Amino acid sequence: MSTKKVIITCAVTGAIHTPSMSPHLPVTPDQIAEAAIGAARAGAAIVHLHARDPDTGRPTQDPEVFSRFLPRIKSETDAIINITTGGSPHMTVQERLQPALSFQPELASLNMGSMNFGLYPMLDRFHEFTHPWEREHLEKSRDLVFKNTFSDIEYVLRNCGENGTRFEFECYDISHLYNLAHFLDRGLVQTPFLVQSVFGLLGGIGAHPEDLMHMRRTADRLFGNAYHWSILGAGRNQIPLATIGAAMGANVRVGLEDSLWDGPGRLADSNAAQVARIRAILESLSLEVATPAEARTILALKGGDKVAF
Repeated sequence: MSTKKVIITCAVTGAIHTPSMSPHLPVTPDQIAEAAIGAARAGAAIVHLHARDPDTGRPTQDPEVFSRFLPRIKSETDAIINITTGGSPHMTVQERLQPALSFQPELASLNMGSMNFGLYPMLDRFHEFTHPWEREHLEKSRDLVFKNTFSDIEYVLRNCGENGTRFEFECYDISHLYNLAHFLDRGLVQTPFLVQSVFGLLGGIGAHPEDLMHMRRTADRLFGNAYHWSILGAGRNQIPLATIGAAMGANVRVGLEDSLWDGPGRLADSNAAQVARIRAILESLSLEVATPAEARTILALKGGDKVAF
């Protein structure tokens, strides 16, 4: 389903990149809040949020850490706050779900299948690390399955769904679309829903334009007009794939969770810079950018006044 206005999501820190990779990666609660606020002011209708240990930068799903930045973002922007249930591949689904259960956001991410999740190729680019966990985090991904079983997915759908939270369904491969169709058929997914097609992660679908087309054709065949589509390209694929997708009617996602870069060999100095870049491209294509209020209507969200923070 295409929309007349394009929703920009910004994922400001994530759990993939480590602090030694970029001095601009938000780590502390204040940095995460400032990054999200900056992205919203640059045009992001949705901010997708992870938390990190303020001292080491290691991903954490401790609700107390989230509580240090969620209220500030809510008070200083009208952005839709989207809390991860992916957390880190090294966590159990119960750990990963704690922030979304505690804060009952309008939107939460949900990975739609188990997969190999190879981050270790980044060791070829980055060699010096400040914290011991960083190298271990990348190296261990050689033998890592990111577990998202049918039971895990149902657990998230039922528990978050009871709070009126809707989902950014993250689909890293064609099989994930079929998994989503399974839960739609069982009545556990409400329409309209947001499909975030993820391209270029080692273990998922590739980042060729033909891969994007295959995702689109399959989603259209499975879901018809019941879904809204969004594009997430990892690393150097972020802007090219978002541009192709937007020209085809997709929404877009950018942010330092997905790519540290703002051009070849140039680190992005902020999340807002990536939002500004994709916004300029959208506007050059004569596409209008959705406000948070418009995005809430498009995605049928419960409203920022009905969250628990």
